[in-house]
Amino acid sequence: MSQAENMLELDCLEVAYGGIRAVRSISLHVGKGELVSLIGANGAGKSTTLRAICGLVPTVGGDIRYDGRSITGAPSFTLVRQGLVMVPEGRGIFGQLTIEENLEMGGYSRRDLNAVRQDTEQVFALFPRLAERRRQSAGTLSGGEQQMLAIGRAMISRPRLLLLDEPSMGLAPLMVEKIFEVVRTIAAEGVTILLIEQNAKLALQTSHRGYVMESGEIILEGLSAQLLDNPKVRAAYLGEEEVAAS
Repeated sequence: MSQAENMLELDCLEVAYGGIRAVRSISLHVGKGELVSLIGANGAGKSTTLRAICGLVPTVGGDIRYDGRSITGAPSFTLVRQGLVMVPEGRGIFGQLTIEENLEMGGYSRRDLNAVRQDTEQVFALFPRLAERRRQSAGTLSGGEQQMLAIGRAMISRPRLLLLDEPSMGLAPLMVEKIFEVVRTIAAEGVTILLIEQNAKLALQTSHRGYVMESGEIILEGLSAQLLDNPKVRAAYLGEEEVAAS
């Protein structure tokens, strides 16, 4: 895939906290319209990578290109306006605000208020449970409902590139299934997605391609189906049950 067809490119990206390098010269790309997963254990550097892409943590080396232009060091609020949006780990919803008010926050940088209202109704169509509770305080929602709200709020921003950080964390299996069904729907509508997920099997089953991160480095990459069959990936990230079943 040529550089012109990539929505995101990381070239030898490095991030450090104090004297510790959390991300060590990683390179990856996400093509326009692709759903790409980045998997790895806790502390591998996955979330730090997303935060660096969004301008939330400074980089100490390398380059980040979004839609062909370098955005290294760009403030996060300018990136949202350009269509680069993240759903953070922990969701980051405003607990004291209603569901509707949280969704309105997703459109803060937009001036087309009628279109924002239409997009809000589309989010409610995607998540009927939120529509039923639209005037309820977000802090009273279950973890799964809060994740729905966080994704819905991101969609109000009309992302071209959506970064998802651990969307299944702490959720019951049925809710995880629903969230990933929505992720697939969003991808099918043409939104480019970079997905970080500890549930490696689910991430690879959902994505087109994947990268495996360990101790701040990319150690494997390839088509998701190939990574699912890779013995090292199966042993390290899919659990003993998966290995025994192979």
